[in-house]
Order: sequence, then structure tokens, then C-alpha cells
Amino acid sequence: MTDPQWGFATRQVHAGLDDTDPHRPRATPIHLTAGFVFDDFDQGHARFTGTDDGYSYSRVGNPTVAAAERRIADLEGGIGGLLVASGQAATSTAVLGLVSSGEHILSSSSIYEGTRELFRDDLARLGIASDFVEDHNDLAAWEGGIRPSTRALFAESIPNPKNDVLDVRALADLAHRHGIPLIIDNTLATPYLLRPLEHGADIVVHSASKFLAGHGTVLGGVIVDGGRFEWQPDRYPQLARDRGHDGRTVVERAGRFALLEYARRVAMRYGPVPSPLNAFLIQQGVETLSLRVQRQSSTALRIAEWLAEQPAVESVDYSGLPTSPHHALAQRYLPRGQGSVFSFTVQGGREGARTFTDALRLFTRMTHLGDTRSLVLHPATTTHHLRTDDELAARGIGQGLLRLSIGIEEPEDLIADLDQALAAVAAEELLTRAGLT
Repeated sequence: MTDPQWGFATRQVHAGLDDTDPHRPRATPIHLTAGFVFDDFDQGHARFTGTDDGYSYSRVGNPTVAAAERRIADLEGGIGGLLVASGQAATSTAVLGLVSSGEHILSSSSIYEGTRELFRDDLARLGIASDFVEDHNDLAAWEGGIRPSTRALFAESIPNPKNDVLDVRALADLAHRHGIPLIIDNTLATPYLLRPLEHGADIVVHSASKFLAGHGTVLGGVIVDGGRFEWQPDRYPQLARDRGHDGRTVVERAGRFALLEYARRVAMRYGPVPSPLNAFLIQQGVETLSLRVQRQSSTALRIAEWLAEQPAVESVDYSGLPTSPHHALAQRYLPRGQGSVFSFTVQGGREGARTFTDALRLFTRMTHLGDTRSLVLHPATTTHHLRTDDELAARGIGQGLLRLSIGIEEPEDLIADLDQALAAVAAEELLTRAGLT
């Protein structure tokens, strides 16, 4: 029921609704059921063979989940989506749909640590090799890292925690010259700020637990396919060469939806299935996505500008600042706002970060992003604690670096909280210099 002329804010409320339900519910119902009744013997057979597109079992598909998939895919500009149980499930399902044992993934190093560990450790046990490009905008490094066995390039549009914006178009063009799809994790940008498919990316993944849901209450992940990549039989035999029970390949059976059909089969078998209740709450969150992200990004810029002027702050990593090396890319790709997750470095190293964090009253100390509440985290001792000192230094993650995820509170209240915490750092520094601590 989506009109292609509708704007983003309209589509985030209306896209993907099922107007065939005879009860005409205004909100998507929560179909909290494990399975669905077959009218008769033949319908059961038809639903298992795919000749009837109705529902059979919620591990395979569910109307509430499908509604969320349609809406998010619409907002990203994709042909369809697959909702799974978490952001990590979205990444692993997308990758396992493309890459087999003996093959290779080339990824940016500036990505979520859980994804990096998934590639480096867990997929390695399955015979899938991974390499990481230190500077994700160094096209020569990407070019040099591609092997004959490379089956996917992976990067984040706005990486966590450094807010170092990716040149999506340049990387997509390079990937396509080599016949490889580009997967973009668009969690921190959201489709409101950036739609990677419009810049040449092939597949988008999200941790829907973050901005899409928005309230810090549920977990979920989503894969959106642009439907444009041509799957070559020699590189992607599972999609374009191997024949199923009906004698057809997945591409022959599903056309542009081949990857989504295959990924759904992967997810169905591995089991990262979202609860219909979570799907409902994610869709509810999406209805206010633009309102939240616009405010959060605006407040983040204001706070970043304020932090950059504070004597107890050594540096601020936010692409919205003219001093950022990523500012030009941010102006090109993120004109609506540069996101609300960024980092800054407080003086005093690890102890300064400890003093600052413990002094905060309004910011919540927790590992999460995209919440309506403002959050703070010390990456070197939490999300990045498995990295060596050299690896942390290479990523610019020092012991004084803190990550902020800005919520929807009043900017003045957030700045006041940061101000009193920085005052605590300055006071501790004076005591240290005086030899009183």
C-alpha cells in the first residue's frame, strides 16, 4: 500500500501494512503463535512446497515479522528484508548465505567488535578466512586484499566508536569491478540518515535492537537486499548453480529475491528467529525513527561542539565537526545529520575516563546504542578489551577514549551532566599533580 511519492516520515508509519486482513486492524497484530492451521491435507503440502504462500510455522515466516520486514526494506530502498533475532544474527546469516568453507571475507577493521570476532574466530573454525583493512577509505588496501576466493566485502557506514564515515560509493564500485557484493552495516546511520543501496551497496544489515527499535527493550536484526547483484554460478553455486528438489536453482526459482530466499533458509535452519512480539515492537519503534534520529543527531552535534572547547577534553571524534578528517564525506553522505554515536578522549587516560564515567548522573553506563536514553561506555575495557595495545593504538582507541550514544533528553541537561563530570576529572588531575592522591 506504499505510494512511491510518499516521504520518509510517512512511509515509516504506513509502509508494508497488510490491507488484506478482513478485520482491518490499524496496527499490525501480534501473531504470537508457533504454527498456523492448514485448511486441509493439500494446503499443508502446498505450503511446504511453496506453491501456497501462506504461513506454516513461525520459524519459517510469521505475519507480524513479515510486516516489519516489508517496512524496513521499503525505508532502505530494498526489494525485501529478512528479520532475525539480533544484529549478529543478521550479519552471520548474510555472510553464511554467500561464503562457504575455503572462501574469504574482506572487511574494514573499523567495525563492531562482535562482528570482528565473528569473522576472525568463529567463521575461521568453519574454514572461512577473513582479513581486515585498517583504513576503510584506502581503496588500494581493499584492492590489495581481494583474493580469487573473496566472496564479500563488509564495512559499516558510520563505524563504532570513531564515527569515521565510509565512502560507500567508492567501495561499492571497487567491489563490483571484482564481481563481489558489498555488505554494509547501516545500524548507526539508519535509513533516515543514509541509504547505502542508493550509493551502490548490495546488501544492508542492521542491529534492529538499536535505532530501529529505539527504546532499549528488544533485540532484533534485519537483512535488506537491493536485488541488483548478478549471482555468478562459479562464485555462488548455492544460489546460481546447485539445483533443488524442483530441478531449479535458487536464482531460477526466486529471481532477484534469490539471496533473501536462501538467507531465510539459512536462518530457518540455524534458528535465529525473532519473536513476533519483538517484531511488533521494532515496527512500533520504526514509526518514530526520523523524529528520534533527527533530534539525537542535532543534539550530538551540539554536544560534540561543546566538548571540543573543553580544556579537559583532548580530542573529539565526530564527523559533523569541520576539524574531522571525515567531515567532507559526512557532508556528502549524511546531510541530514552525522549520527548520535561518537567518541571523545578525556585527559588523564584510563583514570580520567574512570573518574568521568563514575561522576555522571544522567548518562547511563551500559553497552548499547541508539536508545532514547543517553549512554556512555569505555571501549578499551569493555567492547575492545580483547584487542592488544598495538591494535587499540592503530584504531585510535586510547585509554581516555569514551563512547557516547546521545538520546532524546534536553541538550542542556546532558551538557550540564558532562560539565560536572569533566570538572571532577579536572579536580582529580589537580590533586594528582599536587601529589595528594
